[in-house]
Amino acid sequence: MEKMVMNLEFYRGKKVLVTGHTGFKGTWLCRILVNAGAEVTGYSLPVPTSPSLYEVIGIEKEINTIIGDIRDLKKLMQAFEKVQPEIVFHLAAQPIVRDSYKDPVYTYETNVMGTVNILECIRQNQCVKSFLNVTTDKVYQNNEWAWGYRENEPLDGFDPYSNSKSCSELVTHSYKNSFFANGEVAISTARAGNVIGGGDFANDRIIPDCVRAAERGEKIVVRNPHSTRPYEHVLEPLFAYLMIAQKQYEDIKYADYYNVGPDECDCLTTGDLVDLFCDKWGEGLSWENKFMGGPHEANFLKLDCSKLKATFGWQPKWHIDMAIEKTIEWSKCYLENGNVSECMNKQIREFFS
Repeated sequence: MEKMVMNLEFYRGKKVLVTGHTGFKGTWLCRILVNAGAEVTGYSLPVPTSPSLYEVIGIEKEINTIIGDIRDLKKLMQAFEKVQPEIVFHLAAQPIVRDSYKDPVYTYETNVMGTVNILECIRQNQCVKSFLNVTTDKVYQNNEWAWGYRENEPLDGFDPYSNSKSCSELVTHSYKNSFFANGEVAISTARAGNVIGGGDFANDRIIPDCVRAAERGEKIVVRNPHSTRPYEHVLEPLFAYLMIAQKQYEDIKYADYYNVGPDECDCLTTGDLVDLFCDKWGEGLSWENKFMGGPHEANFLKLDCSKLKATFGWQPKWHIDMAIEKTIEWSKCYLENGNVSECMNKQIREFFS
């Protein structure tokens, strides 16, 4: 086991392209990279929510933004030819399970052909040295096991979102074997669990639902309190993504497929998560179990992250108590019209110190 070293100074002056940069995780990633001195270009659709973290912190003034559809190969190719990125983080996706049932064609077009397009751009441009495709813990064939899924388990997500991300993994494997076997481009995928943190305004996610209910002074509606998920603060996987991209840039032997999730103690039911949120928010906040029916979603899901730990000496830093506290800290700052950008920068400094 090697000692984990992730020096953000590595990114100073590097040309980095982030797809899906207007989303929740993409905005946090851009904030970290800008703070580190990277030359950041984002390629994405317009902001996915209103309000959006991307607009709230005004990061568009600090990066080069290209508004475009990941399904548009011609425009994406033009972006690559212009920017000539050295490192690419691929986060662009249709990320909501329930939305994938409403529009499966768009979900597959975005999550599968979007991956094909980004890899095709890398194939035809010699500038890229390190590529990371961010997928999900839901790529695995879910047998509702009590133990965590490992990277060598079968890929076969059930719903259109999860399955499209499984396909995105397979596309990456195929391109890696077919076109990048010479070792000139380091390619990895990262399969992350559920993330929480300040500035997530998405629909159908439990923590944003909690914040919205708290803002309105209402009870939180929980549609499935018994489902078990691995929850982690958004900075946890972003740290891992940056570490993987750096390490494989420096030595291609690190290019591989990695689970990125919390420890066993942070895999908990939705009900327990909301209990913790209510306790830390205060103000008499409470929730009600209100199953609304709807399409199939995995009931029990967690990851085995032994490979990431053994390879890099990586360990999660903020457990779920701290993750909830930091999420609430940012959310209350936002609701009280505080300086959310400085709150965000402070949390990044604390995490990476």
